[in-house]
Amino acid sequence: MDKPESPLIAADEPSAPQPAVAGDVARAGGSFTAVGVSGLALALAACDSGGGGGGGVVSTPGPISTPSPAPPPTAAQASRFLAQATMGATAADIADVQARGYDGWITAEFAKPRPTTLWDWLVSKGYSDTANVNNQNGFDNAMWSQLTGAGDQLRQRVGMALLEMLVVGIDGVNLSWRQFAMAAYVDVLMDTAFGNFRTLIERVTYTPAMGSFLTFLGNRKADSRTGSVPDENYARELMQLFTIGLTRLNMDGSAVTSGGQPVETYTPADVSGLARVFTGLVLDGSDNTTPDRYRRAMIFNTGQHETGVSNFLGATVSAGASGADAVRQALDTIFAHPNVPPFVSKQLIQRLVTSNPSPAYVGRVAAKFADNGSGVRGDMQAVIRAILMDSEARTEPSAASAGKLREPVMRLTSWARAFGATSASGNWTTGNTSSGTNRLAQSMGRSPSVFNFFRPGYTPPNTPIATAGLVAPELQITNEISVVGYVNYMQAVVNNTTDLRTDYGSISGIAGDSAALVDRVNLWLAAGQLSTATVTAIRTAVDSSTNTNNRIAIAVLLTMASPEFLTLK
Repeated sequence: MDKPESPLIAADEPSAPQPAVAGDVARAGGSFTAVGVSGLALALAACDSGGGGGGGVVSTPGPISTPSPAPPPTAAQASRFLAQATMGATAADIADVQARGYDGWITAEFAKPRPTTLWDWLVSKGYSDTANVNNQNGFDNAMWSQLTGAGDQLRQRVGMALLEMLVVGIDGVNLSWRQFAMAAYVDVLMDTAFGNFRTLIERVTYTPAMGSFLTFLGNRKADSRTGSVPDENYARELMQLFTIGLTRLNMDGSAVTSGGQPVETYTPADVSGLARVFTGLVLDGSDNTTPDRYRRAMIFNTGQHETGVSNFLGATVSAGASGADAVRQALDTIFAHPNVPPFVSKQLIQRLVTSNPSPAYVGRVAAKFADNGSGVRGDMQAVIRAILMDSEARTEPSAASAGKLREPVMRLTSWARAFGATSASGNWTTGNTSSGTNRLAQSMGRSPSVFNFFRPGYTPPNTPIATAGLVAPELQITNEISVVGYVNYMQAVVNNTTDLRTDYGSISGIAGDSAALVDRVNLWLAAGQLSTATVTAIRTAVDSSTNTNNRIAIAVLLTMASPEFLTLK
């Protein structure tokens, strides 16, 4: 995204924060309130979104490029890279990227083991006590402990991208021990994030959380006596949302057409045929005194599984196939579909780098998905490396359509990681941040539906974004109310009045020098992308106070309310 040239809300509203914001800061009792926040809200709502390095549309993917040797990244370049590849940059991370280079840093991240699983964290904190059998206690705590504090940051970022693509939301998991069922699901995404996509979709298929969320747990074969048929929910969403989408795609993500109309990927008959495969799956065990069965893959009740012929996507599962064989054949068929490389690659690009990647960018990454260079399809490490090392990701942004709106959760984790914030309670009680009125309007693992918090193809209506034919997914949860809620919530966070606390020791020594202070905050949070006007406005606000804590808080909060931070470019 770029700073807007014209507002999208109303002609008489400001389209970007004005320098006068420095005078809109009221301080009281060692903290401050951003009074002029409504202007910031409108600025964000008006923010152009998009991406794709400004390239023109092409009909075929460009050649796969091999990055040429380059000088070490600057600190600002390293910070920008980390904004795409992690939940937030730290000074040590920036130095590490500069020392290793982008590719070396990615290689090192791939080699890192997970320090702990969400499941084991819950057990270690005592949430497996029977008092928690019918609640969600501990789930948010476990999530924040890893998103903010874990050292395997590339895995965390990719895992969250996958959670927004292969969606399960805890409120839709109708199981006891929901926190454990959901933790086990996220663990599968994390554990498989650097593996193969075929393995990933198989493990997802057998998780109790997904089985409950998309209602195929306990799914039964058709009964001619009653007229009942298998539940089609998972069969439909597996194709529509998780793997191939609604229309046939070229490798560059563009639609295949016939007679000027998009060609559909599947029909209702394909959904019905595929649904027959996902029958008979049940929990592995009946002991509900512990959550352990929710960590194990579902198993087949042969009496409930369809044993007749199943036809879908031009493939046939023969009569008499076992449940496991039927699922394997179905997933092999889907995985081999030509839509999978561009469909999955484009959404991963959108989650990590830019809302509107060029067709050439999609094509280059999709080619790596189809063949990692050694004949392997679905190699996630090759795909992730291709996304982050592509010229459109690494070239300094210039086009108005470049980049994406920074997701609300990642704004909070960016702050926490940049300034070394930890949990004052030791239990990471940040909690559910879904409220758009007074929190972030997003909380990972709490999507309200299988369609995520926002759709990858969302375009805010009646805006220049729509006129330009671009998408801005994150704007689906962004409005004046949610932006005011975000800034007010971050005011409390920045001023150390929540469970996340920091003493700002890494910058307290330069708090007296507004130029040095704002420059450091700009580097760590916004990759040095604050405009001269924004820097001047923030420095003016900082210099209106002589209190060290106030000066730091003003610099940090106003940076986090700026369009240049809110827009990841």
